[in-house]
Amino acid sequence: MHKTRLATLILLAAGLAACGETSSLQVSDGTGPSPKLPEPNKTLIPTVNIAPAVGWAEGGKPTAAPGTQVAAFAADLDHPRWLYVLPNGDVLVAETNSPAKPDDSKGLRGFVMEKVMSRAGAGVPSANRITLLRDKDGDGVAETRSVFIANLNSPFGMTLVGNDFYVADTDKLLRFKYADGATSISGAGEKVVDLPGGTLNHHWTKNVIASPDGKKLYVTVGSNSNVGENGMDQEQGRAAIWEVDAATGQHRIFASGLRNPNGMAWEPKTGKLWTAVNERDEIGSDLVPDYITSVKDGGFYGWPYSYYGQHVDVRVEPQNPELVAKAIAPDYAVGPHTASLGLSFADGSGLPAPFTTGALIGQHGSWNRKPHSGYKVVFVPFVDGKPSGQPVDLLSGFLNADEKAMGRPVAVLPDHKGGVLVADDVGNKIWRVTAAK
Repeated sequence: MHKTRLATLILLAAGLAACGETSSLQVSDGTGPSPKLPEPNKTLIPTVNIAPAVGWAEGGKPTAAPGTQVAAFAADLDHPRWLYVLPNGDVLVAETNSPAKPDDSKGLRGFVMEKVMSRAGAGVPSANRITLLRDKDGDGVAETRSVFIANLNSPFGMTLVGNDFYVADTDKLLRFKYADGATSISGAGEKVVDLPGGTLNHHWTKNVIASPDGKKLYVTVGSNSNVGENGMDQEQGRAAIWEVDAATGQHRIFASGLRNPNGMAWEPKTGKLWTAVNERDEIGSDLVPDYITSVKDGGFYGWPYSYYGQHVDVRVEPQNPELVAKAIAPDYAVGPHTASLGLSFADGSGLPAPFTTGALIGQHGSWNRKPHSGYKVVFVPFVDGKPSGQPVDLLSGFLNADEKAMGRPVAVLPDHKGGVLVADDVGNKIWRVTAAK
């Protein structure tokens, strides 16, 4: 069948899917420590409800919560997704997108997903660089920018340990030498360890953070499918957080069964590692809630055999009841299909109450839910190192009146100067949220 005709049929099917199955619950019902989990609703055609990417009109910006304000820290970027703040205050942004992965777009489902991602703003070539932004005069706007590292391969996570700067490319963890105040780094970098990649590379983003003593690195590796449909032989080392010895590159699986972990952060009070995880699709608008959770060494979190603890996913064959019996329920749900990617803790960020103690979460937004969910930055209050209470919107208004995406938030990170930075990969901006004056 000619691709143009096939694309037309796909979009027609997507329209029928979007008009059919809809949510019976509110996003808030799928939020909190004990979210509602209705029966799966697997339809012949998965729900496809895309918010087409349109970008921001001149002067447009998201809506900041009462008591806060938002302004552009940097604009005219190329698909900015992840952020890191250096000790001297320079801001690094990974301008990046999906690598070539031809085996991931094979077949009808792969073709559909390729079209979905394109309409949602993810179909642009990857700039494959990290850019340095510097706010010299402290006015909350970056006056200068430079290419910090070029010729990477879909970079995402970044972290600095002493003078060692680590970058998580889609297929390897790299180490570069950094000097304080440097505006660029040359050279190919030293490979610390290979990461799962290849021509089938379904969840391509890899994040990295360091242990407090800098000796261990923790790397997220998403699954190579929705629920194992490509075969579990394609999932080796995936749907997991790796622990990597910084000195030797030796690694082990720190936690598994995490479908697509992205953001990671150390909770300030307990010192525990937390992550934000995208759960599975195609069993209805109300399933499955994405979540944030503390991560237990050796813990198994269900994927693909079960979700939210021990709720079995009957689509997976063969089943694995022994693993399901070990599956740990996450700490806190953040709504179905919200695509919660960014995670950091607001403690010391300079934001006013109620945004003082708790987690900041960048929600990239849904494609498999009607109505849409996510497309905002939310704050989850913490008490004694644990979530306590309902999420509060910090930054919203990323969808216009026609349900089109002017922006999509990804990374969210305090800048240690009284503000919180938000990478907007559709709007090609970095927003800065501060206390209102």
